[in-house]
Amino acid sequence: FKKARQAAPCILFFDEIDALAPTRSAEGSDSHVSQRVISQLLTEMDGVEELKGVLVIAATNRKDMLDPALLRPGRFDLLLEVPPPDASGRAKIFAVHLKGKPVSADMEIGDLAKRTDGLTGADIEMVCHRAALLAVREFIEAHGEGKDLSRLKITRDKLATAIQEVTGSGAHVSG
Repeated sequence: FKKARQAAPCILFFDEIDALAPTRSAEGSDSHVSQRVISQLLTEMDGVEELKGVLVIAATNRKDMLDPALLRPGRFDLLLEVPPPDASGRAKIFAVHLKGKPVSADMEIGDLAKRTDGLTGADIEMVCHRAALLAVREFIEAHGEGKDLSRLKITRDKLATAIQEVTGSGAHVSG
């Protein structure tokens, strides 16, 4: 915070702030280290020295794990929750991550979107990446390296397998 004040204007970004400022408990199993870190963080944010020209931003996907004092009004002016994308959003994300990839002609992006309810953009990116790797592996095993890559295709089955791997469920995409 001292360096941020010296370098102002600047942005302090805390990614995964839940790891830095978890909910304090009376158990004290960590010798009160977490409590001291949170107290220091809160002191710096509220501080004796104003954070003029310093914007503090934090991100978490575990808001429930954050210490409530951090969420008190005046600490962060805006709390923005980004929900998982809806079917339309998932379809657009699939389109972005499958663009330029050798996808089989019978692939239905709308069908993929319907069957991946609850997945985030990062999950969908991982599904597409994993399906592409599965397709490449299968192609190399069947045809060897350096062969005509025009026959390489990411199929529904590869995407179904990738969805299952990413979600750990029995999601089924073919159909």
